[in-house]
Parts: sequence; C-alpha cells; structure tokens
Amino acid sequence: MTTAQAVGAVSSEAAQWYAIDWPAIHRNVRRLQVRIAQATKEGRWGKVRTLQRLLTHSYSGKVLAVRRVTENSGKRTPGVDQEIWDTPEKKKQAVHELKRRGYQPQPLRRVYIPKSDGRTLRPLGIPTMKDRAMQALYLLALDPVAETTADRNSYGFRQQRSCADAIEQAFKALRAASTQWILEGDIRSCFDKISHDWILAHVPLDRAMLQKWLKAGYIDKHLFHETTEGTPQGGIISPALANCVLDGLERVLKMRYPTETRRRSFGGKRPSVHFIRYADDFIITSRSKEALEGEIKLLVEQFLQKRGLELSPAKTARTWKKASTFSARMYADIPMENCSLCLPRRTLRPSWTASEESSRPRWAHLLPI
Repeated sequence: MTTAQAVGAVSSEAAQWYAIDWPAIHRNVRRLQVRIAQATKEGRWGKVRTLQRLLTHSYSGKVLAVRRVTENSGKRTPGVDQEIWDTPEKKKQAVHELKRRGYQPQPLRRVYIPKSDGRTLRPLGIPTMKDRAMQALYLLALDPVAETTADRNSYGFRQQRSCADAIEQAFKALRAASTQWILEGDIRSCFDKISHDWILAHVPLDRAMLQKWLKAGYIDKHLFHETTEGTPQGGIISPALANCVLDGLERVLKMRYPTETRRRSFGGKRPSVHFIRYADDFIITSRSKEALEGEIKLLVEQFLQKRGLELSPAKTARTWKKASTFSARMYADIPMENCSLCLPRRTLRPSWTASEESSRPRWAHLLPI
C-alpha cells in the first residue's frame, strides 16, 4: 500500500517569479544602458536623465536589481530590520515595493571586519535588502555614465577589469627606458572622507536618492550615528560613487604633461608621466623624481582637496626607482580580494566604444548579473 504525500501548490507570485524571461530582461536593460552611454558621449545630459529615469522605473530594471541582491554572496546578510528575501514570493513582492515616491532608506548596520594586516578593523555598513535593491537599481543607470567618463587606466571596482590588468598596464608603462621613477599614492580613509556636497553636485544621478543614501546614518552598538561625509563601505553603489569622485585625475595629468610633448624642465625630453589606479591606490610614473615629489604631487593634492580627500603621508611618501618595481614586493599591497577573477580577461570588440579620452566600456559582452 502506498501513501500519497500532499504537496503544496506553487503560489501565483512564485509562479510569476519562475516564469520571468531573463534573457529578455537583460536585453531591455542593456538597450537602455547603451542609449544612456551614447547620450553621455554626446554630452546630452537632459537625455541622460530622462533615460535614467526610464530605466529606474522599468519592470526589467527592478527585477534585475532584486535578482542581484538575492543571488550574490551577501543574500543571507540582513540589515537593521533583520529581513532577507529568501523565497520567490518575497522576491516578487519586493519588485513591486521598489518605488521612488515615499522611499526612505533605513540606517546601515555597522559591522567590522579585519584588514589584511590582521591588526586593524575595516568598518562596513550593511544596508537592508530593500535599500540594497534600490541601490542596485540606480547603479544600473549610473554604470553607463561612469564607464563612459572613467579614466582609461582605472581598474578597481569596474566590470571586466581586475588588478591583473592594472599590473599589466604598469609593466607596459615601466618597460620604456624613459620611465625612471614611480610615485606610489594612497588616499587617507577614501570612503569615509568623500565630500557629500561634491557628490551631489557632480555625480550624474538622481540627487534626491543620492542624498537619502548619503545621509541615512548607521547604527553601531544600538546607537544611531549621523553621516556628514563619506560613502558607506558595504553599499552596492558606493564603489561606483568612489570611482566617479576619483575619475578625472588621469586627464588632469595628461593635460599638464602630454605624452608626446618635450619639456625644457625635463632636459628637452618627454616627461613619461603615466597614471594607473586601482580603487583608491595609484602609481604615477615620470622621468624625474623631483617632478613627482613636487609639481605632480601638488596637482594630485589639489585635485583631491576639492573632493574632501587627502593623501596619506605614511603611504604616499614613497618614490621608487624603476629597477625595484619589477620585484613582486612592489605589488604586495594590491587588494587581490576585490578582483573580478571570475570574469574573462579578454572579450570581443564591444558594440560601441567611448572616446579616446574615456575608458572602453564593454556592455555588449558582460556576464549576466
């Protein structure tokens, strides 16, 4: 005699989640992202804002944002509300809750993780699931702009790039005989000190949403703390905001020291100034040690000061001779754990390319989110 077991029927919301046509969702989002990138290249910022609003209010963008935060490594890490979206019903309901009108983010949950040195702790801010999904949604609209306007040799927190690419670019810059000296730079508490006013004035995204996230505050040991500067380490959109803040430094150096221009201060030779950045760590090469420690370093400090940042004296006051850079110790401090090691190192030619002054986005061949 067999015993039949009762099996509960799948709810309508769960069935709708399972029935989503993900390839079509990706095509819809990608189509809008390409249009945003093209409008950015043309300098049509009104159209950029219109397309960004269209993307952030679209059904495709919302389901893709919910999928990202419910399938990444932090999907079981709750925020201050202790809520996670671990069922299809919750995911489908979350899609309908992602609305700009009436949205107010909750404070971040502050946690601490050990740094690579094993002695100090790095503060992280954990948003709620809804706040993460909203940030992921607006990041879909910010990424095409950030990729189009990014520095060519910026490699941290960018799709299809890793620190291995940064090392390769450093090798290419240093193999020339004219490159003699390297200034290793580090920004002091980059994520914690970024100016909110600068972000709100210059980052091309919905300012009302940005201000809500920047001013959300955090809860540490059951106490609420306001945030007056910086972006939280742990937020999905924070790395992109940090890159937007630091982008432009390479262009400043290139305008001051054109690659093919010979300068009298360098003995009638090319200055050989190259810039390679990974997140908030960077190196600048030059033919002259005096130029690196003088005028070039001053340009960097002025650029950062406008954004509320400054160089770390303990980590920046190091100027390396070229011969020493070919040892492995030169790259010992590069944060390998942030690399996109799972992504392919090489891709096909993208469907469109940015201008020569910008980086090369690869929207047509990105992996599914």
